[in-house]
Amino acid sequence: MTRLLVGKLEDIDVKGARTLTVDQLEIAVFRLTGGEVLAVENRCPHKNGKLSEGMVCGSRVHCPLHDWRIDLASGKVEEPDDGCVTTYTTEVDSETGLLYVYIGEKAS
Repeated sequence: MTRLLVGKLEDIDVKGARTLTVDQLEIAVFRLTGGEVLAVENRCPHKNGKLSEGMVCGSRVHCPLHDWRIDLASGKVEEPDDGCVTTYTTEVDSETGLLYVYIGEKAS
């Protein structure tokens, strides 16, 4: 598993996102209202919409193309639609506020 530095947590607005590209993989990192930070593959399984450009509601993101709702913790698309995106483990260093994403092994 590889640990990648995203930046400082404070640089991501609450209910906002930051993207990170590794080789050809693009990851969207979201900061939720409750302080949780979750990361998923930055593409909707329906038509590859960029999830980082979607609206965050609770722990879900709405795809900006066709409003598919994806649970950011599990990566699962909500019914009646079907699909899944890869999720990634995140870590915030409590002393420095630096935010990391782990790739190479799926969180779920």
